[in-house]
Amino acid sequence: MMQTSDSYNQKNSLFNAMNRFIGAVNNMDQTVMVPSLLRDVPLDEDLKAVENGAAGASNGAAYFHQDGDMYGSYVLLKSIRNDIEWGILQGDERFKEKAGRTEMSRVEVEEDDLEKQFHFHLNGLHAVLAKLTHKANTLTNRYKEEIGCGN
Repeated sequence: MMQTSDSYNQKNSLFNAMNRFIGAVNNMDQTVMVPSLLRDVPLDEDLKAVENGAAGASNGAAYFHQDGDMYGSYVLLKSIRNDIEWGILQGDERFKEKAGRTEMSRVEVEEDDLEKQFHFHLNGLHAVLAKLTHKANTLTNRYKEEIGCGN
């Protein structure tokens, strides 16, 4: 019984979630031979949301809609994969302003709150990685549909 619990916990580890995401993006990157074909092509979820009159509301499509097209999603996913694999440079301008605001909001953090903050951010990271993994898999499948390849 302990082994089942351990394998379940290991399956849901942050390390494995990151590996699933990186694997999905690597698969996407190997499948998409001509990224420029992705320009101006909406994802299926975007099309469904627009058809239903609720842009970004159907099936969690809000995180798809923000990128505009499949090419934007492709570039975003590769950028996030690179940030995970290589780290974020200290001088990265994308994060300087956000980091400054976050630092000001954390003026005094009590030691008791650190564990709660860790679990909050860990849960959030798991959720984001799951959505990004789904996004990479969806993009790969849509690309295959666009070029006429079957699964």
